[in-house]
Amino acid sequence: MNVQGSYPLLSEITYPSDVKRIEKSQLKTLSKELREYLTQSVSVSGGHFSAGLGTVELTVALHYVFNTPEDQLVWDVGHQAYPHKILTGRKDRMTSIRTRDGVCAFPNRSESEYDAFGVGHSSTSISAALGMAIASELKGEHKHMVAIIGDGSITGGMAFEAMNHAGAIDANLLVILNDNDMSISPNVGAMNNYLTKILSSRLYSSVREESKKALSKMPSVWELARRTEEHMKGMIVPGTLFEELGFNYIGPIDGHDVDMLVETLESLKHINGPRFLHIVTKKGKGYAPAENDPLAYHGVPAFDPTQDSLPKGKPSPHPTYTEVFGNWLCDMAAQDERLLGITPAMREGSGLVKFSEQYPKRYFDVAIAEQHAVTLAAGQACQGAKPVVAIYSTFLQRGYDQLIHDVAIQGLDVLFALDRAGLVGPDGPTHAGSFDHSYLGCIPNMVVMAPADENECRQMLTTGFLHEGPASVRYPRGKGPGVAVQAELTTLPIGKGEIKQQGERIAILAWGSMVTPALEAGKQLNATVANMRFVKPIDEELILQLAKGHEIIVTIEENVVCGGAGSAVNNFLHKNKLLRHTLNIGLPDSFVEQGTREELLSLCGLDTKGILAQIGEFVLDS
Repeated sequence: MNVQGSYPLLSEITYPSDVKRIEKSQLKTLSKELREYLTQSVSVSGGHFSAGLGTVELTVALHYVFNTPEDQLVWDVGHQAYPHKILTGRKDRMTSIRTRDGVCAFPNRSESEYDAFGVGHSSTSISAALGMAIASELKGEHKHMVAIIGDGSITGGMAFEAMNHAGAIDANLLVILNDNDMSISPNVGAMNNYLTKILSSRLYSSVREESKKALSKMPSVWELARRTEEHMKGMIVPGTLFEELGFNYIGPIDGHDVDMLVETLESLKHINGPRFLHIVTKKGKGYAPAENDPLAYHGVPAFDPTQDSLPKGKPSPHPTYTEVFGNWLCDMAAQDERLLGITPAMREGSGLVKFSEQYPKRYFDVAIAEQHAVTLAAGQACQGAKPVVAIYSTFLQRGYDQLIHDVAIQGLDVLFALDRAGLVGPDGPTHAGSFDHSYLGCIPNMVVMAPADENECRQMLTTGFLHEGPASVRYPRGKGPGVAVQAELTTLPIGKGEIKQQGERIAILAWGSMVTPALEAGKQLNATVANMRFVKPIDEELILQLAKGHEIIVTIEENVVCGGAGSAVNNFLHKNKLLRHTLNIGLPDSFVEQGTREELLSLCGLDTKGILAQIGEFVLDS
């Protein structure tokens, strides 16, 4: 699809080398056209929006000053990288972003040489850029490594671990903090820009370093000078923390002043060692609705850019799984004051908005710090609380050691509510919850559940919460089959599944989201279908019953086959010498790329048609 509008300057630009050829005085015009093009293209495709609007001038300045792709830009997360994609050869394909075989949602090394590092989970950019800087220096190269990180991502402990290391080894690295929410210093303007010119100039840097060398020979004078410098600098810029980590802190400066950005970056190119540039931007910059409500415009469907609001979807009588969880959390909190809710910066996405409003003292947003979220819950459980950690399946991977060491080994009473389990669609493999059956099912003391529908989700959450010990409930993105949710907070017998349909010869054992297509396939095959419910403890009695009464056992799960629930069934059958023709259906041993959830389920053979085809082929070969 074509992007509406006229872009005389941008139309002449395909790669960053084209940006470098234009006059410096034209960069403001280019930024204006780029912002308009971004707005128009996302309005067609949908996708991440307000963060990219805030990084337009920064992106233009980076590609104007640095020699990319030889110089490496590492964008943290990637929500802010749409302008980068437009300037690096993907402009004409932007309306395909996040679609099957289209432009990737995030920077991807296999997509473009300008994407220096593949991202999706936050707080990784500084570590990656530092690793690049070290390896490049060892090869005798003189490349510039730049990490661009947001104020949300820098709350992750990994970012500070990387800065601590970079400062200790005096690495040649530039970190740019894109601050669009922290408001560390409201005084962004002429005075701050003037101070920045001084602090980033070669003269200042040279005098500062030479003074250090001279004064270091006179310890008492050097200590007085050092303290005076830090005191004065702390009064005018909020850089003391980063200076203590060994970085030369510059800023804050106006991140929408492209001329100032270019001037500062050109100065920083000639300063060695770890440097930290703090820029202040406005999320949604240049598009009034996004400026007024950047959260709503963070990720958007296709929309009409001439309207002041996003299109409203048709109301549904059936809640999403996220809404089922959010409602359950409030209902259970009303019954049990020990319940505490924890999220690593995903209040809206995980369904905790209502809970945070109704129970603010029992709500804990720990920022982007999944490891801390898990161990925080463990500590709370030690004091008799019953914490519920609301987290995406893909993000719990970041707290895996804490899950084993701090929760499971101690048998602590923590419930994990895993949203976005299985295939998530447009965000691709970095956000897919493809592995939690495998990585949770192998942990002693864990109870691992997968609901077949909305009401069973509520029952499982109640079961996990009232269970004494670690438990998890995993559920997919979006809506379920449309089963009415009962108000009662009832439990299920732990480790027990149920037969949903009785048939002959073939027994289909399904978990979670796969129960519905398994039932549809089972009807056509006259097969027995079981809703297994529990990945751990697995229902051994039911497996034994089905194995003795059927020739073929089929397991189906929206998780990788390796190490999943099907593997647990295989182990049980082998252990009990119940050798049967067994087919394990699940996600492939590969990373599934982007597309709609429905497209990806079909691609993986996890819709009714795909299940029938796989069983049919297996039966013929048996």
